[in-house]
Amino acid sequence: MSHSVQVTTVVEQTLAAARQRTTLARVSADIQRLLKAPWDFIGMNPDLRRDGHNVAVYRNEGAEVSVEVGVQVVRKFEPTDLVVCSRTPQGTVATTTHVGPYSELGAAHRAVQTWCKDNRRSLAGISWEIYGDWDDDPTKLRTDVLYLLT
Repeated sequence: MSHSVQVTTVVEQTLAAARQRTTLARVSADIQRLLKAPWDFIGMNPDLRRDGHNVAVYRNEGAEVSVEVGVQVVRKFEPTDLVVCSRTPQGTVATTTHVGPYSELGAAHRAVQTWCKDNRRSLAGISWEIYGDWDDDPTKLRTDVLYLLT
């Protein structure tokens, strides 16, 4: 799949999220486990969500990344031991849309990184994925990949 990269401005989105330090090699295995706490929290606070999507925010910190995995919610809330009130970044981003299995998301990330390098755009060290509605057919899964630019 070819990934077309665009530059756009985005506003922050509030998230109910679980936070963890991990490696890029482990993050795909960690995401499903990390989503449990935010979804349990939203189950107890259903007024927080109105059709929000799952989101994973990555902050690069050398060999490790700090990842926040959660769900878009409609307002701030008091954090718990397992769920933080977080936000996606706002500002100028380079973005692409990936349609297909999550296991192939790496190509979308490489496309944005390569585009930024080729177009002399500096990355701020924060990226995130917004997962579209679930489909049992993995070839129909949509994921938006965004990189904050400096």
